[in-house]
Amino acid sequence: MTYDFDRIIDRRGTNSLKYDFAAERKMPEGLTPLWVADMDFPAPPEVLEDLRVVVDHGVFGYTEPKEEYYAAVASWFRERFGLSVTRRDIIKAPGVVFALAQAVRAFTRKGEAVMIQTPVYYPFFEIIKDNGRELVTNPLVYNEGRYTIDFEDFESKIAGRSVKVFILCSPHNPVGRVWTRDELTQMNEICGRYNVLIISDEIHCDFVWRGHTHTNFCLLNENSIIATAPSKTFNLAGLQISNIFIMNPETRSKLKAEISGSGYSQLSAPGIAACQSAYTKGGEWLESLKVYLAENISFVRGFLEARLPKIRLIEPEGTYLLWLDFNSFGLSRDELDKRIIHEARLWLDSGTMFGREGEGFQRVNIACPKATLEEALERLYKAFGGL
Repeated sequence: MTYDFDRIIDRRGTNSLKYDFAAERKMPEGLTPLWVADMDFPAPPEVLEDLRVVVDHGVFGYTEPKEEYYAAVASWFRERFGLSVTRRDIIKAPGVVFALAQAVRAFTRKGEAVMIQTPVYYPFFEIIKDNGRELVTNPLVYNEGRYTIDFEDFESKIAGRSVKVFILCSPHNPVGRVWTRDELTQMNEICGRYNVLIISDEIHCDFVWRGHTHTNFCLLNENSIIATAPSKTFNLAGLQISNIFIMNPETRSKLKAEISGSGYSQLSAPGIAACQSAYTKGGEWLESLKVYLAENISFVRGFLEARLPKIRLIEPEGTYLLWLDFNSFGLSRDELDKRIIHEARLWLDSGTMFGREGEGFQRVNIACPKATLEEALERLYKAFGGL
């Protein structure tokens, strides 16, 4: 099939967090939003057709997935990542962040330490602090436009702060790293020495760019917890569905008990149908989408090089979220945000949301029609081109 990713869809008036909540989030009306990580494309038409069948049936009672659901999930990860999971290994949850929070509660006590690598996806901070755990950071090292891991600090913090759980972001949001197998192995070995449980958020695993390979952490450590979802891949976030892989029976049982204690049980009927459909029929759509997104990334790269060379693109190895370095302008955080919001009329994610290491950076979601992206970059040029 041919898929039209250039079509602009008006999402206003749909209770869209991205488009309809400027006032509630203390932002001016009329900004072009390139912030929250959902896409401005419809879900695959094959998935929409299967959802119509569910809607037309008209009964939305309590629903559980059958064997075909688990087979679809397992097949997707086996064919694309060489991972063998069975129905037994999969825990269903309404979302990755929910599952991460439940895992923090299941495997740590109040006051115990959980480590993350900053700058990183901001809900990581919330699920640690809001659950009364100690936040420990292993800041990534930024050098010449690329981020690496400070392994000396990594081990020192684990040992010195008695870290119980390490939450890995793989591929990393927002810096766009796809960790190499050697990097993952080194983290795994250090955590193994100190009996640290690794929880790997792999929600962006389907967006890995040429020259890079995603390694599912289960392939290195069967006692790890792997958080996955079709939400980023197929733009299904609003249907609230994720799949958590745990090979170790004892670890799996403990997380199941914590989720059960939260009062959560069945997934929604549309969520189940959409997930199964996406993993069964969505491959061709995804490959077409990745070509389009790669072209968007190339367009941003070329635009910045030609017209805004002081803004540095941190070359993405994965995800459809670009991390831009504005530090060469010498603006304070407030000055930078004000210029982007009030002069460029853009709604981006300010880098400090991801930790203090994000000072001077902005995260940009390029999963939108190219025309939207072109307009946004022209606005950025008007605001920063003369500086």
